[in-house]
Amino acid sequence: MATLNPGDAFPSDVVFKYIPWTEESDDITACGIPINYNASKEWANKKVVLFSVPDLVNSMRAFEACKTCSPTDASGFNQGAFTPTCSVNHMPGYIKNLPQLREKGVDIVAVVAFNDPFVMSAWGKANKVRNNEILFLSDPEAKFSKSIGWADAASGRTGRYAIIIDHGKVKYADIETEKGAVKGDETE
Repeated sequence: MATLNPGDAFPSDVVFKYIPWTEESDDITACGIPINYNASKEWANKKVVLFSVPDLVNSMRAFEACKTCSPTDASGFNQGAFTPTCSVNHMPGYIKNLPQLREKGVDIVAVVAFNDPFVMSAWGKANKVRNNEILFLSDPEAKFSKSIGWADAASGRTGRYAIIIDHGKVKYADIETEKGAVKGDETE
Protein backbone atom coordinates (compact mmCIF):
# COMPACT_ATOMS: atom_id res chain seq x y z
CA MET A 1 0.00 0.00 0.00
CA ALA A 2 1.84 3.06 -1.26
CA THR A 3 0.35 6.55 -1.13
CA LEU A 4 0.47 8.43 -4.41
CA ASN A 5 2.66 11.52 -4.52
CA PRO A 6 3.34 14.09 -7.23
CA GLY A 7 5.98 12.71 -9.58
CA ASP A 8 4.93 9.07 -9.11
CA ALA A 9 3.84 6.99 -12.06
CA PHE A 10 0.13 6.20 -12.03
CA PRO A 11 -0.17 2.54 -11.01
CA SER A 12 -0.48 -0.13 -13.69
CA ASP A 13 -3.45 -2.47 -13.93
CA VAL A 14 -5.98 -0.08 -12.39
CA VAL A 15 -9.37 -1.36 -13.51
CA PHE A 16 -12.73 0.09 -12.51
CA LYS A 17 -16.27 -1.02 -13.34
CA TYR A 18 -18.10 1.42 -15.61
CA ILE A 19 -21.36 1.79 -17.50
CA PRO A 20 -20.80 4.15 -20.44
CA TRP A 21 -23.55 6.67 -21.11
CA THR A 22 -25.48 6.07 -24.34
CA GLU A 23 -28.56 7.71 -25.80
CA GLU A 24 -30.34 4.36 -25.56
CA SER A 25 -29.75 4.18 -21.81
CA ASP A 26 -30.21 7.88 -21.03
CA ASP A 27 -33.32 7.33 -18.91
CA ILE A 28 -32.51 7.00 -15.21
CA THR A 29 -34.74 3.91 -14.97
CA ALA A 30 -32.49 1.91 -17.28
CA CYS A 31 -28.78 1.50 -17.75
CA GLY A 32 -26.31 -0.49 -19.74
CA ILE A 33 -24.09 -3.39 -18.86
CA PRO A 34 -21.02 -2.76 -16.67
CA ILE A 35 -17.66 -3.10 -18.41
CA ASN A 36 -14.10 -3.19 -17.15
CA TYR A 37 -12.48 0.21 -17.62
CA ASN A 38 -8.69 -0.08 -17.67
CA ALA A 39 -7.76 3.37 -16.36
CA SER A 40 -4.02 2.72 -16.59
CA LYS A 41 -4.33 2.02 -20.31
CA GLU A 42 -7.04 4.61 -21.12
CA TRP A 43 -5.26 7.41 -19.25
CA ALA A 44 -1.66 6.69 -20.28
CA ASN A 45 -1.60 9.55 -22.81
CA LYS A 46 -4.18 11.89 -21.32
CA LYS A 47 -4.56 14.53 -18.64
CA VAL A 48 -7.06 13.27 -16.07
CA VAL A 49 -8.77 14.63 -12.98
CA LEU A 50 -9.91 11.75 -10.78
CA PHE A 51 -11.85 12.40 -7.61
CA SER A 52 -13.35 9.97 -5.15
CA VAL A 53 -16.35 10.17 -2.87
CA PRO A 54 -16.99 7.99 0.17
CA ASP A 55 -20.15 5.90 0.07
CA LEU A 56 -23.33 6.15 2.14
CA VAL A 57 -23.08 2.65 3.64
CA ASN A 58 -19.63 3.49 5.00
CA SER A 59 -20.84 6.82 6.34
CA MET A 60 -23.95 5.44 8.01
CA ARG A 61 -21.97 2.58 9.62
CA ALA A 62 -19.62 5.16 11.04
CA PHE A 63 -22.57 7.15 12.39
CA GLU A 64 -24.21 4.08 13.88
CA ALA A 65 -20.93 3.04 15.52
CA CYS A 66 -20.45 6.49 17.04
CA LYS A 67 -21.46 6.18 20.70
CA THR A 68 -21.46 9.94 21.30
CA CYS A 69 -23.24 11.08 18.12
CA SER A 70 -26.73 12.52 18.32
CA PRO A 71 -29.19 12.28 15.41
CA THR A 72 -28.34 15.89 14.52
CA ASP A 73 -24.74 14.77 13.88
CA ALA A 74 -25.82 12.42 11.06
CA SER A 75 -25.45 15.06 8.34
CA GLY A 76 -21.67 14.97 8.76
CA PHE A 77 -21.73 11.30 7.85
CA ASN A 78 -23.87 11.59 4.71
CA GLN A 79 -21.35 11.04 1.93
CA GLY A 80 -21.45 9.24 -1.39
CA ALA A 81 -23.63 9.05 -4.47
CA PHE A 82 -27.04 10.64 -3.88
CA THR A 83 -26.11 12.04 -0.46
CA PRO A 84 -26.16 15.73 0.53
CA THR A 85 -22.41 16.22 1.01
CA CYS A 86 -21.47 14.71 -2.33
CA SER A 87 -24.51 15.60 -4.42
CA VAL A 88 -24.94 19.17 -3.16
CA ASN A 89 -21.43 20.26 -2.15
CA HIS A 90 -18.99 18.10 -4.09
CA MET A 91 -20.27 17.05 -7.52
CA PRO A 92 -21.69 20.45 -8.60
CA GLY A 93 -18.24 22.07 -8.54
CA TYR A 94 -16.91 19.56 -11.06
CA ILE A 95 -19.97 19.91 -13.29
CA LYS A 96 -19.86 23.73 -13.13
CA ASN A 97 -16.11 23.91 -13.74
CA LEU A 98 -15.96 21.30 -16.51
CA PRO A 99 -15.43 23.97 -19.23
CA GLN A 100 -12.53 25.51 -17.26
CA LEU A 101 -10.98 22.08 -16.72
CA ARG A 102 -11.19 21.44 -20.47
CA GLU A 103 -9.56 24.85 -21.13
CA LYS A 104 -6.67 23.74 -18.89
CA GLY A 105 -6.16 20.69 -21.09
CA VAL A 106 -7.99 18.09 -19.01
CA ASP A 107 -9.09 15.27 -21.29
CA ILE A 108 -11.01 13.19 -18.75
CA VAL A 109 -12.81 13.97 -15.51
CA ALA A 110 -13.78 10.89 -13.51
CA VAL A 111 -15.41 10.25 -10.16
CA VAL A 112 -14.91 6.95 -8.38
CA ALA A 113 -16.72 5.41 -5.41
CA PHE A 114 -17.28 2.06 -3.77
CA ASN A 115 -20.90 2.20 -4.99
CA ASP A 116 -21.75 -0.39 -7.61
CA PRO A 117 -21.66 0.63 -11.30
CA PHE A 118 -25.48 0.80 -11.53
CA VAL A 119 -25.63 3.37 -8.71
CA MET A 120 -22.78 5.34 -10.27
CA SER A 121 -24.50 5.32 -13.67
CA ALA A 122 -27.77 6.52 -12.13
CA TRP A 123 -25.94 9.23 -10.17
CA GLY A 124 -24.47 10.58 -13.41
CA LYS A 125 -27.91 10.67 -15.00
CA ALA A 126 -29.46 12.30 -11.93
CA ASN A 127 -26.81 15.03 -12.24
CA LYS A 128 -27.65 15.42 -15.93
CA VAL A 129 -24.16 14.43 -17.02
CA ARG A 130 -24.36 13.20 -20.60
CA ASN A 131 -21.98 12.04 -23.32
CA ASN A 132 -19.50 10.65 -20.77
CA GLU A 133 -18.46 14.23 -19.90
CA ILE A 134 -17.62 12.89 -16.44
CA LEU A 135 -16.96 9.19 -16.03
CA PHE A 136 -18.81 7.64 -13.08
CA LEU A 137 -16.59 4.73 -12.08
CA SER A 138 -17.01 2.00 -9.49
CA ASP A 139 -14.03 0.81 -7.41
CA PRO A 140 -15.20 -2.70 -6.49
CA GLU A 141 -14.05 -3.68 -3.03
CA ALA A 142 -12.12 -0.36 -3.03
CA LYS A 143 -9.24 -2.22 -4.66
CA PHE A 144 -7.62 0.90 -6.11
CA SER A 145 -8.28 3.05 -3.05
CA LYS A 146 -6.77 0.38 -0.80
CA SER A 147 -3.76 -0.01 -3.10
CA ILE A 148 -2.86 3.66 -2.61
CA GLY A 149 -3.68 3.65 1.10
CA TRP A 150 -6.68 5.94 0.71
CA ALA A 151 -9.51 3.67 1.74
CA ASP A 152 -11.39 4.42 4.95
CA ALA A 153 -9.58 2.65 7.79
CA ALA A 154 -12.78 1.60 9.57
CA SER A 155 -14.69 0.20 6.59
CA GLY A 156 -12.07 -0.35 3.90
CA ARG A 157 -14.16 1.64 1.39
CA THR A 158 -13.12 4.65 -0.68
CA GLY A 159 -12.12 7.88 1.03
CA ARG A 160 -12.57 11.37 -0.44
CA TYR A 161 -9.54 12.24 -2.56
CA ALA A 162 -8.45 13.96 -5.75
CA ILE A 163 -5.66 13.02 -8.16
CA ILE A 164 -4.43 14.75 -11.31
CA ILE A 165 -2.67 12.45 -13.75
CA ASP A 166 -0.81 13.87 -16.75
CA HIS A 167 0.31 11.32 -19.32
CA GLY A 168 0.82 8.59 -16.74
CA LYS A 169 2.45 10.80 -14.08
CA VAL A 170 0.77 11.97 -10.89
CA LYS A 171 0.84 15.78 -10.77
CA TYR A 172 -1.36 16.24 -7.70
CA ALA A 173 -2.70 13.84 -5.07
CA ASP A 174 -4.45 14.62 -1.80
CA ILE A 175 -6.96 13.01 0.53
CA GLU A 176 -9.50 14.74 2.73
CA THR A 177 -9.07 13.93 6.38
CA GLU A 178 -12.12 15.66 7.87
CA LYS A 179 -15.21 13.46 7.50
CA GLY A 180 -18.33 14.94 5.93
CA ALA A 181 -16.77 18.19 4.79
CA VAL A 182 -15.75 19.44 1.40
CA LYS A 183 -13.12 22.13 1.95
CA GLY A 184 -13.71 24.94 -0.53
CA ASP A 185 -14.02 24.19 -4.21
CA GLU A 186 -11.51 21.45 -4.89
CA THR A 187 -11.85 21.96 -8.64
CA GLU A 188 -9.87 25.18 -8.24
